[in-house]
Amino acid sequence: MASQGTAELRRLLARPYPWVKKPFIVGAPMRIMAGPQLAVAVSAAGGLGFIGPQAKPDQLSADLDKARELVAASTSLRHPLLPVGVGFQVWNGDLKIATSDVEKHKPCAVWLFAARNGQPELDEWTVSLRGASRDTQVWIQVGTLSDAIAAVNSSTPPDVLVIQGSEAGGHGMVKDTAGTMVLLPEVADAVKESGIPVVAAGGIIDGRGAAAALALGAAGVAMGTRFLASSEARIAKGYQDEVVRASDGAKNTLRTQLYNHLRGTFGWPEQFSPRTLINRSWVDHEAGVPFEKLQVLHDEAAKSGDAGWGPEGRLATYVGAGVGLVRSVQGAGEIVENVRTETRDVVKALSDDL
Repeated sequence: MASQGTAELRRLLARPYPWVKKPFIVGAPMRIMAGPQLAVAVSAAGGLGFIGPQAKPDQLSADLDKARELVAASTSLRHPLLPVGVGFQVWNGDLKIATSDVEKHKPCAVWLFAARNGQPELDEWTVSLRGASRDTQVWIQVGTLSDAIAAVNSSTPPDVLVIQGSEAGGHGMVKDTAGTMVLLPEVADAVKESGIPVVAAGGIIDGRGAAAALALGAAGVAMGTRFLASSEARIAKGYQDEVVRASDGAKNTLRTQLYNHLRGTFGWPEQFSPRTLINRSWVDHEAGVPFEKLQVLHDEAAKSGDAGWGPEGRLATYVGAGVGLVRSVQGAGEIVENVRTETRDVVKALSDDL
């Protein structure tokens, strides 16, 4: 399995988060849908939960207030810092507000993603957020080897690198990236001497995926799509039903900005695009229906409640290519424990058989 060097990086990753159990499981900071209830539930189960960006930067503070309340009521979470992380979407984030929130709430980690201007912009955020809370760990998400090398060679390198493969849901690299199984070991080898742990993201749904990522050099694993089907996710029932229903992600998902634009979201850096389930909006788009007509139909679907999702629906359903492995809604704590147990079982079975 993993080398001795990787074992040390796993210990290094875990050291600032003493409540986390092995293997290190992370709830990704999904925009809006990863709220305080989900993040705290993941941390309380021995993982590390992240709160995702809200629709507007100034709405995060309320989520952090709620997270603090939930942590105070928990019997398993005691730490000088707030034992959840926070994700920031850099390209349209507000660094001043983010810095104020981190200074006030002192989350244990911040996860930076999607800078318009690459590493220099990430450096600016890193310096500001570390100045607000020196013990808060900085995680940076990358999707290519070159971006990983730029991060570790920066004048302000991150504490953790999140390596996102092309299978990931939500917004990821449009091109110049590879699947997790290829990208992860190449990055892990290239940055090993930096002493910065890497966390794998993209296509990891269960203990089999987690075990594979650990074998490829990851110190921990991050999951997003699996936690969409958690009882604590901040998600519409119609959306969540689709996460459970969908299968064959290679065929039934794709990356496109269409759904962003139908929702009125423009301005994403050109190198990023979200992975979504195909539904009627995309089918009609491919058939040549004008955007203006698609937008009218989309807005009508948005008023229909849960019926707006599904194969005949029109609303964005951002998921990873591994969505077909999500088969039920469970509590976040149960998901963490099941993945942890299955990972150990897989590793043990392989050790016994090889």
